[in-house]
Amino acid sequence: MVVRGTSVTPRWYKGLRARIVRFGLLWTLNALFLIFFLFPFYWQTVTALKPPAEVDALPVRWLPSHLYWGNVRAVLTDPQFMRAVLNSAIVATTTTAVALLVGSSAAYALAHLPLPWTRGLLVGVVSAATIPPIALVPSLYLLFRQLQWLDTYAALIVGDLAVALPFATWVLSNVFRAIPADLIEQAEADGCTPGQALRHVVVPLAAPGLAAAGILIFITVWNELLFALTFTLHAQMATVPVAIGTAGGWGGTLAAASEVVTAPIIVLTLVGQRGIVRGLMSGAVK
Repeated sequence: MVVRGTSVTPRWYKGLRARIVRFGLLWTLNALFLIFFLFPFYWQTVTALKPPAEVDALPVRWLPSHLYWGNVRAVLTDPQFMRAVLNSAIVATTTTAVALLVGSSAAYALAHLPLPWTRGLLVGVVSAATIPPIALVPSLYLLFRQLQWLDTYAALIVGDLAVALPFATWVLSNVFRAIPADLIEQAEADGCTPGQALRHVVVPLAAPGLAAAGILIFITVWNELLFALTFTLHAQMATVPVAIGTAGGWGGTLAAASEVVTAPIIVLTLVGQRGIVRGLMSGAVK
């Protein structure tokens, strides 16, 4: 029996409407997140390209009247700032290389060699990776002062390694554990030593994980401020975060300096984002 004057909404229409609502809500949230995270970089770029008279102008100018490259030129021709860029590049590159070299050896031993107390060692590595850097500053400062390492690359590199090395060992041990032990046993049966098996079998298979760990360590060290501010005494040894953080005032030049040192990191992240995800997930599923 059908009652006149009533209408029944088809089930497929209700499902379609629910999917449209979920789709619209998802993209709205994505747009809000993008605006939230991208606006600081947008404002930094706009400020760097504004003429000096428009930087503090009211009402706020959301776009420059014309592109002014004087701020970028002033940064790139400043010898003190470029020295800071060189210092950051040396410290970040050396720290990343040493952390990957030592961390991969330690991770391979934890993942595939029959060591006693392997689980306890791994717990110790994870615990070391979670120690906040501020907790290491007093003891490291006293040690470096005793060794007369303050204001040297050695202090910056060793300090950063105290944080980067446990992280690299932890991440790479998961990556190496995902590699079948049969491949390593076959390599050793063919006459490879554990070190040769690591170089010729494990490292090529773990390349995405190594790249991911390397990118994350490089970005972390490049942006590190606490150790660089504590262990350096003169501007000659300052890194980029210290040079920007201790610069007086605010304006187009400071924004241009931030832009110059931020852009390479953003490009590196965008280029290697798939490798980072694939590398970090390679040890998640066996």
